[in-house]
Amino acid sequence: MRNLAEEIFRESARLKLAFLEGHVDLMVRAAETLASALRGGGKVLLFGNGGSAADAQHIAAELVNRFLLERPALPAIALTTDSSVLTSISNDRDYAEVFSRQVEALGRRGDVAIGISTSGKSASVVRGTEAASGLQMCTMAFTGGNGGKLASLVDYAFVVPSLSTPRIQEVHATLGHVLCQLVEAELFGTP
Repeated sequence: MRNLAEEIFRESARLKLAFLEGHVDLMVRAAETLASALRGGGKVLLFGNGGSAADAQHIAAELVNRFLLERPALPAIALTTDSSVLTSISNDRDYAEVFSRQVEALGRRGDVAIGISTSGKSASVVRGTEAASGLQMCTMAFTGGNGGKLASLVDYAFVVPSLSTPRIQEVHATLGHVLCQLVEAELFGTP
């Protein structure tokens, strides 16, 4: 058991460092884009399924409440939380439209959409991202493997080079924290 625990941590650390090497400049540009959108009155819409839904909610909470700094709230909405909207769209239309319909209702040019899918193949996340693009929103993807269809649709594609869902999600969590901290630093300075 000890060896397995050590290997899991080592694999996660190796993957995070490999991801950093290929994405650090993209992270900085994405954070600058997020800060610019928020400074200009835009908001961030986040969405994903399962663990990726939890990641969307986590990032939204860090932006709305605080990350490291006591500062004004930043407008971010996880499109994964309103059970009445989610079940209505799923029942009356199709689950694949669960995020696209909300993006149509809430998104506008000047906003940023962040779609999260470890495979990049989730139909609901792909459609939500396509809806955001149609509204001329800036689009970002947190994904893994080869990025799937999702990576080809966005302005900023963060593709974790792994097929392991847990390891991809661990990188996504760190990526979310990095973006939140960089946005806070850009808008409000450092602690």
